[in-house]
Amino acid sequence: MTTVSVQIPAGWPTTEERARAVQDALRARVVRDEPGPPPGTGRVTGVDVAYDDERDVVAAAAVVLDAGTLAVVAEATAVGRISFPYVPGLLAFREIPAVLAALEALPCPPGLVVCDGYGLAHPRRFGLASHLGVLTGLPTIGVAKNPFTFTHDDPGTPRGSTSPLLAGAEEVGRAVRTRDGVKPVFVSVGHRVDLANACAHTLALTPAHRLPETTRRADALCRAALRDAAYPA
Repeated sequence: MTTVSVQIPAGWPTTEERARAVQDALRARVVRDEPGPPPGTGRVTGVDVAYDDERDVVAAAAVVLDAGTLAVVAEATAVGRISFPYVPGLLAFREIPAVLAALEALPCPPGLVVCDGYGLAHPRRFGLASHLGVLTGLPTIGVAKNPFTFTHDDPGTPRGSTSPLLAGAEEVGRAVRTRDGVKPVFVSVGHRVDLANACAHTLALTPAHRLPETTRRADALCRAALRDAAYPA
């Protein structure tokens, strides 16, 4: 497995005002009318990020799985300094430099990228999954653990049941039941994948647990990378 250092891109926003302007500029480039790769085919990559704010350290992981077997194909991590303060709605500016570094360190193309977070289901309709997809051109989806500020009816009890995730009358994603009777996850379009396929991918990636295997593996890997990071306090 490869571990690399995070380099914050030149011109990366440092203020809330600039970050929101970047969101506004990039949001128009999101592609929502492509179906994306068929679920269960090719490769699918999970990305996740862990922080140690006391040490000002961030670690990201990218874990590539065979979409058919869910076997690990490749892994990479990236460790560096935190690039942006915590601001609700602007989390992507903290995470993306590290995630980009981890993706670039992979020895193979990532295929579909699954983010532990939001895409269209975001107050400005441009969450991490959409931002990452636009910057890389990769198909991306967001699978989050909670509904953020949005509302939804409880899906049916059986696995595979869904209900709309709503901002008023606008559907910004879906609540998806990945295990019978277990709290749903919240799926939204990132870039170059439609909502129906985003939900289908999520179910294909959850054969035994609530969260996708991509997220589970990337979460464990970035936490280990953060523990091992040799940055001083």
